[in-house]
Amino acid sequence: MKALAIDGGGIRGLIPALVLAEIERRTGRAMATMVDVIAGTSTGGIIACGLAKPDPLSGDEIAAIYEQDGPKIFDRSLVKTVTSVGGLVDELYSAEGLVDSLRRHLGATRLSEATTPVLLTVYDLEARQALLLRSDADDVSMVDGAHATSAAPTYFEPVPVGARTFVDGGVFAINPAVFAYAEAGGTPELLLSLGTGSHTRPLPYKEVKGWGKLQWAEPIIDVVFDGSADAVDAQLSRLAQDRYLRLQTRLMQASDDLDDASPENLAALRREAERLIAEQSAEIDRACAILTA
Repeated sequence: MKALAIDGGGIRGLIPALVLAEIERRTGRAMATMVDVIAGTSTGGIIACGLAKPDPLSGDEIAAIYEQDGPKIFDRSLVKTVTSVGGLVDELYSAEGLVDSLRRHLGATRLSEATTPVLLTVYDLEARQALLLRSDADDVSMVDGAHATSAAPTYFEPVPVGARTFVDGGVFAINPAVFAYAEAGGTPELLLSLGTGSHTRPLPYKEVKGWGKLQWAEPIIDVVFDGSADAVDAQLSRLAQDRYLRLQTRLMQASDDLDDASPENLAALRREAERLIAEQSAEIDRACAILTA
């Protein structure tokens, strides 16, 4: 089995979208036709749905969506900023821009219509349970599934789907590769894991030692996301060894914020992706060879 997993990371999803575009260029094939399962968290779940819908989006098309729709999705209007007190008493963003983009690009497609099995991570607030939305088991629309997996706490409201209430699966699996590994029975021919760029900003002791709930409210999300991604990476590196290929980069130019969709940062994210592709070109070639074998 060949599996693809795509991390969460908000607007930084532009990075894996461009890596996918490069793989499709080198192979001449649509990504979903080369793998047996796609697992996605948050922005990675949105990409997974785009790749696996019956009329698939290419990596290039998905990258264009980030660049065109990102500024509308992460539009911190004055009214929302004031009423949320910077996200302290309400979510930072209305989901209107996100849902509008999902509807335009995913349409009325059901998750069950995915041409390749899809796994989306979500957390059920009512049941207090980590869950997977599966294309072979859950009768939800791709719009609802993609919205639910990307409803990051403090950024967007939780998402009601039927009797359940979901938030971003990144609270337990920002790197969903472990679920793709389990789906493969622990013996994948290739487990390709695409990151969205790792954080580089330190949290010095002198700065954090006196923090309470208010100061930790925003950075704790990044800490939880980073820690869980690193844990999965370390585990799979040992379990799957060279069958696990992680394409990730440290953010040297771009912001590590989930919501910085400024033109300057979008351009920087594209440069980060280009640097990743250049530095890991041999590994991408190896992945392409296995994917097309």
